[in-house]
Amino acid sequence: MTAEPINLMKQQVGKAAADRVVSGQVVGLGTGSTTAYAIQFIGDRLKSGEIKDIVGIPTSFQAEVLAKKYGIPLTTLDACDRIDIAIDGADEVDPKKNLIKGGGAAHTREKVVDYLAETFIIVVDSGKLVDKLGSTFLLPVEVIPMAIAPVMRALAGLGGKPELRMGVKKAGPVVTDQGNLVIDVKFESIDDPVGWEQKINNIPGVLENGLFVNCVDLVLVGEIKDGKPTVREM
Repeated sequence: MTAEPINLMKQQVGKAAADRVVSGQVVGLGTGSTTAYAIQFIGDRLKSGEIKDIVGIPTSFQAEVLAKKYGIPLTTLDACDRIDIAIDGADEVDPKKNLIKGGGAAHTREKVVDYLAETFIIVVDSGKLVDKLGSTFLLPVEVIPMAIAPVMRALAGLGGKPELRMGVKKAGPVVTDQGNLVIDVKFESIDDPVGWEQKINNIPGVLENGLFVNCVDLVLVGEIKDGKPTVREM
């Protein structure tokens, strides 16, 4: 499939999510290519006067840069006591709307913002839908640098195959916005996402993992049908 219909589909899903933002809201701004379009469309709606008094809380440096580019004022969790709506992407979505996130190494900040949101919307293409988490995507685990070796041993002890994520166009490992490292873990299957999320986070040295459970309100799925992009609710 060529890039053109795929980009159009991502734009449509991003727009469908951005259309759900109303004036006066605090908006969690997620990370990734599809969410980038949502940020752009929120900015467009602000500029045109269709909505007003929006402030964003970014989940990553990428989201922060995009929000500034498209004219969305930013705030922090120190300055506001609520997030009305968060829009984010996912690497996998199961039938119960549980997720694996962290392909962009931003899952720790994403989890803080997305879990706080009154309404949490996920934007994905249909290729991200799986029957069981861990089917196609490795589970990202953010770890403080001094704990890499013991955490990798612990993850192997849980039956995982852990690998330190290395940079692309950068020598050495990927470093998160918090200055930590990311271990990607292959599990044969993640049958109990709720239990696994807690189990992995209980390993000393783990900051956060990419399992997002019982937190999603709406999944907007982009698909290409007869060569045309469409959006459906899951």
